[in-house]
Amino acid sequence: MNLADHQDPQGHKVLSAGSPEHLHMTHQGSNSNSRSEPFQGKHIGIGISGGIAAYKVCHVVSQLNQAGALVDVMMTPSAQKFVGKATFQALSGRPVLCDPWEGPDPADPQHIRIARQLDVLLVAPASMNTIGRLAHGLTEDVVTLTAAGIEPRTTPRILAPSMNAAMWSQASTQRNLKLLQEDGWQVIPPDEGLQACQTVGPGRLPEPEVLLQAIADHLS
Repeated sequence: MNLADHQDPQGHKVLSAGSPEHLHMTHQGSNSNSRSEPFQGKHIGIGISGGIAAYKVCHVVSQLNQAGALVDVMMTPSAQKFVGKATFQALSGRPVLCDPWEGPDPADPQHIRIARQLDVLLVAPASMNTIGRLAHGLTEDVVTLTAAGIEPRTTPRILAPSMNAAMWSQASTQRNLKLLQEDGWQVIPPDEGLQACQTVGPGRLPEPEVLLQAIADHLS
């Protein structure tokens, strides 16, 4: 215990204002408050495509929900092979959209309704397949359908690619990313490092903090 610290009558440790532990706790509290500010009351869409990196998005969804955001998660069929729908429902506290025809009213185009309500859309991880579909206007799943329903002049769209290094280096992947950037998408470059296939190179999904900051930048 720091010499300036003391105990209350019940024997609990009371930290002095200048002690390292007190400063650490104060720093944590201020970070928590500042983290909540840009997300509070915002409607954020998270589109998840197939890739092992989908597990990182669990933390993103959880943090957004805890910060007071309304989070709608959309998943491609491939995404559900890596992380279950129930996981994201629990983390977001909301239904997860996996099929454009599911829901209480089949006549309700949920992807269009959600797209109109969003303050920002993040697609992460964005697989090579999903990037190709988005670049060429192919709406074959709820992620691409929702993205197509967004008004790009008013709603920011963020893409976080994640794939094997060889897939990342393909000319078609780079062409499609260039098309998306020309269409107004923000592309977060992937990290380099050891991948699930045991190769080393570019293609790793950035850490959750990077994705959260990218969203916050569009809301501040």
